[in-house]
Amino acid sequence: MRASRRGARYRPLYLRLSFVFLLLAIALPVRAQDREDEIIANLAGGRVIVHVAREVIIFAAIDQPVEPNSIPPRVAGVDSSHIAVLFGASEWRIPADPKPVRLDRSFQRLGGRERRDESAPGEAEPDLELIGTGFLEKLRPLVAQLHHKVDFSPDDAIFQMVIIGYAPENYGPEVWVVEYHMDQQQVATRGEEYWQTRLQRPHFTQLYPQEKHAPHTLVESRYPANQRGPTLNEMIQGNDPRITSLAREPRFEKVLENLRAGTAQKAAPVDSVDYMRAVVPLIAGNSRFIIGTMGEQRGLDWVVPPSEPVEKAEEDKNRPPDAPTLRRPVKP
Repeated sequence: MRASRRGARYRPLYLRLSFVFLLLAIALPVRAQDREDEIIANLAGGRVIVHVAREVIIFAAIDQPVEPNSIPPRVAGVDSSHIAVLFGASEWRIPADPKPVRLDRSFQRLGGRERRDESAPGEAEPDLELIGTGFLEKLRPLVAQLHHKVDFSPDDAIFQMVIIGYAPENYGPEVWVVEYHMDQQQVATRGEEYWQTRLQRPHFTQLYPQEKHAPHTLVESRYPANQRGPTLNEMIQGNDPRITSLAREPRFEKVLENLRAGTAQKAAPVDSVDYMRAVVPLIAGNSRFIIGTMGEQRGLDWVVPPSEPVEKAEEDKNRPPDAPTLRRPVKP
């Protein structure tokens, strides 16, 4: 290119102008084609409902599409004692590759079950930060390929997951919502707009256990957060007819008594599982849903399984399970 440009200095002016117009004629359709070939994110929307009963965690995920042809919420195994329900941009498509990039696939566990210490308000525990970092590293290069202006509020998470499981050191059941936000900055270019997109570090919010002395009830998370309608806990507290109809069965009545009294953690495990299996279809309507359980020893079991199997996190075979982490904490 350098040699040809030096030789062009001695050509007639009209040849140089013709060459410039030819370049413009070729470059414009190429840029338009590049825009069409840009990476595309498929969003999953819906809600997760979690009932922490005695000796078991029961969770349900209901599919509520946010756009035509949306993907359903998917479950990923993130370590030996946690699963994550994924919302938002959990699947990405590159036009040149017919196989989508799915964040619920090929997740590698990054470390052992780190010891829990007292954390500052708003900070996640070290083992959860490792999970958050793992998804950050998978998602960041995908988000960086967005070079057009995305109609997405900075206050809305582009990706969100609900982590459900058991903490180490007999800490007990826990539920966290992890949100990933992005920001965009326009880069000066000649011609078409070009945007630089960056993924921010994840923000952690603990849903369970609740604050000390707070009632133990169902916890629920939605994506997007502005979805309308009462939560299942609000329906129970408000004696919704669809809910009270289940109280005709004595064992469900006892579960409802625990939920209304704020003692969900004392509800009988088998009855609680059956209750969730009965109530979720009533509130899901025609929407797809999944129901599963997490036990501290048994791990994940399905009551209503997804259409696809859930992959377990891949272990790092070269890393001792109790090895300390050298990664910097991911702060909100």
